[in-house]
Amino acid sequence: MKKAILILGVALSLFACNKNEGKSESFKTAYIDTAEILEKYDKFKAEDDKFKVKSEEMGRPLEAKVRAFQAEAQSFRQNAQVRGPQWAQQKGAELSQREQQLTAEQDALLQQLQQEGSVLRDSIIKEVKVFIKEYGKKKGYDYVYGTGDAATILYAKDSYNITKDVLKELNDNYKASDNKSEKTEDKK
Repeated sequence: MKKAILILGVALSLFACNKNEGKSESFKTAYIDTAEILEKYDKFKAEDDKFKVKSEEMGRPLEAKVRAFQAEAQSFRQNAQVRGPQWAQQKGAELSQREQQLTAEQDALLQQLQQEGSVLRDSIIKEVKVFIKEYGKKKGYDYVYGTGDAATILYAKDSYNITKDVLKELNDNYKASDNKSEKTEDKK
């Protein structure tokens, strides 16, 4: 009796495995290298270039203040012995206070730039996720996985990699929308 139950259990498990295998073959899956998308997506590169320019522009006034401070500190070192210890102590305290203010300004600027950069990156990533979802629906995929920096797939056949196709469509859509916005600006 125990043998019959064991044989029946093995037969049912084999039948269940075969049934599941048939179902899994009907799924259409693919994966995308998310790091490659961010690296080669033209919109991301263009926005990153704009952000770098903006960062440099925002940093110029602070750089000018730092250069002026460095020149004043150099002058202080040269004049400290000539003007005496009382002047050197007073001027040294002023320079120390200014240095702290410059450091605080620099920290605030860096924090602002990091926050703006994060918002920009997050908005592009959100846009790419929406695009991939629509792409997956349009192409009939049941699952589209992501690989890259935060890998969720440890192995997949290269034939399932649709990164280049998605990247091409993303860049084509970006170029088309960018051309439309340039034509609109030219008309103005």
